[in-house]
Amino acid sequence: MTLPVRIGVQLQPQHADYAQIRDAVRRAEDLGVDVIFNWDHFFPLSGDPDGKHFECWTMLAAWAEQTERVEIGALVTCNSYRNPELLADMARTVDHISGGRLILGIGAGWFEKDYDEFGYEFGTAGSRIADLADALPRIKARWAASNPAPTREIPILIGGGGERKTLRVVAEHADAWHSFGDAPTLTRKSAILDEHGAAVGRDTATLVERSVAVSAPPAEQAAAFLDAGATLLTVSTSGPDYDLSLAAQWVAWRDAQR
Repeated sequence: MTLPVRIGVQLQPQHADYAQIRDAVRRAEDLGVDVIFNWDHFFPLSGDPDGKHFECWTMLAAWAEQTERVEIGALVTCNSYRNPELLADMARTVDHISGGRLILGIGAGWFEKDYDEFGYEFGTAGSRIADLADALPRIKARWAASNPAPTREIPILIGGGGERKTLRVVAEHADAWHSFGDAPTLTRKSAILDEHGAAVGRDTATLVERSVAVSAPPAEQAAAFLDAGATLLTVSTSGPDYDLSLAAQWVAWRDAQR
């Protein structure tokens, strides 16, 4: 299977009024990106730690109505913050609002301030990954039992790089895997993912799309990431200005490949 190269933009929902976020969504779709992501946190991850910030899933519902073409999702949802059945129903609802354009990006969670301030049990990295592994079959079962069912098989993107546990969960459940780091890291961990895939009986080289964050112009990163197997390349930008100039370079590069 040969996947098309796609460009994403993550609009970090921090340090901005919502009107500025809405405008950034409009500009990103008009620019021609394929996917618009936010993230699932309750406080900023950079800049003023108590600065302006907005919640992930209510925002995705608004984006589903605002946009017409792009796929939307979180990069990534924290599994710890919502009961799996509730999350499944939220995702199914946004899937319908968007006309079948939702990606369920999900991960085990890591930002301790979110947990402490909102009263969630932080646990350990191991317990959070175990909870994620337990949640994914429950999410799929809830989708199967829902009326109406999702408009399509909602793609599941799992973010994380833990080689022993997280990549095993990716091998078992994901349609896409978001990796962190440079191209050599992606290459090495991608091979480990395929080893897990062989162990669980899934051809992850074919069935699991590789996704990665990019932070420099295409001339500096594109060739190496393509060689490493990445086909979803995402630029991140923060409020209040939401500078999309780097995303525009990646969109132009994508279009030149076609």
